[in-house]
Amino acid sequence: MRNRVRRLNVAALGLALSLSALLPVPAQAQKKAAPQSRAAAAPKNSFNVPVTYYKLPNGLKVVLSQDTSSPTVAIAVYYQIGFRIEPRERTGFAHLFEHMMFQGSQNLGKMEFIRLVQQNGGIMNGSTRFDFTNYFEIMPAHKLETGLWAEADRMRGLSITEENLKNQQGVVGNEVKVNVLNAPYGGFPWLDMPQYANTNWYNAHNFYGDLADIEAAKLEEVQQFFKTYYAPNNAALVIVGDFNEPEARQMIDKYFAAIPSSQLPAQPDLTEPRQVTERNAVKQDALAKQPALSFAYHMPPRNSPEFYAMGLLDQLLLQGQDSLLNQELVQRKAYTDTVVGGTNLLGNMYNYQGPMIWLGYLFHDAKTKPEEIMSAVDTVVKSVQDKPIDQRTLDRALTKVRSDFYDVLGQLNGFGRADLLASFALFDDNPARINTLEAEFRKVTPQVIQRTAREYLRPGNRTVLKIVPKPAG
Repeated sequence: MRNRVRRLNVAALGLALSLSALLPVPAQAQKKAAPQSRAAAAPKNSFNVPVTYYKLPNGLKVVLSQDTSSPTVAIAVYYQIGFRIEPRERTGFAHLFEHMMFQGSQNLGKMEFIRLVQQNGGIMNGSTRFDFTNYFEIMPAHKLETGLWAEADRMRGLSITEENLKNQQGVVGNEVKVNVLNAPYGGFPWLDMPQYANTNWYNAHNFYGDLADIEAAKLEEVQQFFKTYYAPNNAALVIVGDFNEPEARQMIDKYFAAIPSSQLPAQPDLTEPRQVTERNAVKQDALAKQPALSFAYHMPPRNSPEFYAMGLLDQLLLQGQDSLLNQELVQRKAYTDTVVGGTNLLGNMYNYQGPMIWLGYLFHDAKTKPEEIMSAVDTVVKSVQDKPIDQRTLDRALTKVRSDFYDVLGQLNGFGRADLLASFALFDDNPARINTLEAEFRKVTPQVIQRTAREYLRPGNRTVLKIVPKPAG
């Protein structure tokens, strides 16, 4: 299983679905191959995703992508509200509200949405992420209208009652206890590292939720949150699968067109200042049996040339058993049995909008000093900073990133494709970006790789987090 998929299993987000070989170049080949700057040629067998994109008068973004390979449809509704911009002093609020969306609506009672999908041969789920909250169903193709009706019903009017709120506050509070407070390495590094690496509250708060904040949520706050953010002009509806496009458009108009839009507040400032000094943090863990270490670097701006270069550096340095960090930390030094990580552990490098970090993490013996590990990390990073990589190495990184991209596209009967289409619709107003990603990676040259490594993988842009087992008593 690929590292990106197995790097994190976050049952931690309630109903969340966790979204989730470079061979070393012989020394002789490195001496013969001079650094080159040509862009890689487009592969002849590039896959093109069909995309139809339009908007309803109420602002709902609609993306249709036909795929007749199986008689199923994936229906996904993404709301552009994640835990990044949830209310202050209400940490965990976005995640709490995700749970509320399954407590009933105008025409469906408590938990009847789930039963409706299951009784019609489908599966469903939802999750809260940095910049969106999503809900989706995978259903038999002939049940498309049923799924659309149900999603529109809860967008139009959710059943927000004191009883439902108290019930879900208890559920979410228990999740926090089970998955973070009472679990070894709870929150490491997916929840911990953003809080240490970032300085802007929107990027640095405990997004899973402080128990006191979760319990303090009031009914009127939940009602206002729904009225503001769960509106068509803050959402994208995506259908992927075997459907008739004119019929699908008629269904969408029938069920969604009359839902009123909302008055959205101005987006807060999410920017992070340029980090110039390495940050170090130590977290004691009474349940941990051995030390752990994570290192994180701030990512380049999304969609910039350096952003795509970091995607290739991720493949080169961290993804797979033959990655440079694995070779150094596992195979040569034996500091750990595995080192994993990547960009956006709660998803992938494409489905976020605000500031993000690229990180690696590992578990090690007490006899191994964190300073030794970070010295080895610096040695590996320096190798891509000192000189441009050769074209052969770049081509293999391109092959890996392309394979990883197709893994994302193929997830769960169309959901992976729907996830990218919805993200690009929400964040870029352009879901057709899904067909340009490969070209953007091919534009990256060895010189851009080197420039990116020098700026974004420098120690001053890094945060190091150490997990230390706390002595008994």
